[in-house]
Amino acid sequence: MKLTDSVLRSFRVAKVFRENSDKINCFDFSPNGETVISSSDDDSIVLYDCQEGKPKRTLYSKKYGVDLIRYTHAANTVVYSSNKIDDTIRYLSLHDNKYIRYFPGHSKRVVALSMSPVDDTFISGSLDKTIRLWDLRSPNCQGLMHLQGKPVCSFDPEGLIFAAGVNSEMVKLYDLRSFDKGPFATFKMQYDRTCEWTGLKFSNDGKLILISTNGSFIRLIDAFKGVVMHTFGGYANSKAVTLEASFTPDSQFIMIGSEDGKIHVWNGESGIKVAVLDGKHTGPITCLQFNPKFMTFASACSNMLRKERACLRSPGGLAVRLGYADPHLPDSIPFLPYHWTTVVEGLLVAHH
Repeated sequence: MKLTDSVLRSFRVAKVFRENSDKINCFDFSPNGETVISSSDDDSIVLYDCQEGKPKRTLYSKKYGVDLIRYTHAANTVVYSSNKIDDTIRYLSLHDNKYIRYFPGHSKRVVALSMSPVDDTFISGSLDKTIRLWDLRSPNCQGLMHLQGKPVCSFDPEGLIFAAGVNSEMVKLYDLRSFDKGPFATFKMQYDRTCEWTGLKFSNDGKLILISTNGSFIRLIDAFKGVVMHTFGGYANSKAVTLEASFTPDSQFIMIGSEDGKIHVWNGESGIKVAVLDGKHTGPITCLQFNPKFMTFASACSNMLRKERACLRSPGGLAVRLGYADPHLPDSIPFLPYHWTTVVEGLLVAHH
């Protein structure tokens, strides 16, 4: 089914999981869209089956804590940052719950982690004002960049370049093969002293870059020219919470949560807000991602949900994600056998 304004407006909450005792700080869909994995401030890692619509396994990282969890290219391995003892990045096998490798080097908390979409390379950004380049096969840092401020960073969808947002005022583009020569392009943005940049993402078509902030607006820029195409606002974030913004897989829509539990959706081309969805969260929606393969998205709030939630199903098992699907529309995005939407103590996963 093709994503349209009306399809996006039809999403409704359908199911809730209560697997955590503290907030979910991050989650990530597997590249094939079949599972989603979450990390929490309660030191747990929870793996969910998107086809069955239920949790599969819970692991713990009690000693080091867990944040910024990311799938590698193998469905049973992840990397994540620590939020307790040190600032080492860890490479974990989900199969036997054993560490494969450690990646030491950062001297302050890691605030950005991005896996290459094509190989075993990943990058990390830290409050120590550096970005480090890594290879899963080696514990040694493959490259180091010193910056002038807190970084946010991400690979482009082809894995050839990566972008670094620095000091909440400029975006620098680096060629992975020659990053030591410096950025090949730098886009200076108008500095806004009222907020900080908290995230940076490329659209799947590689044409757009989305900049998240801890204010009440996000920016969409042209990835080639650095021109600000749209500034999206009109959502609540009075407490300067870090809210994750995301593209839909077709690169056409932009989504972000808000402190009042609502999810706002804009058309990336027109800049028009096309939907405001009631995520039924009791706190700010800090994590939000669309499934890369299926008509599903997930959201998580910073305050854990303490009450039970109803599991809603459409007649005949049809499309329930964060909403209902029209079964008469032509399919271009596959459905899952079980259509569900989840808020895991703040994690909401939506299906169509």
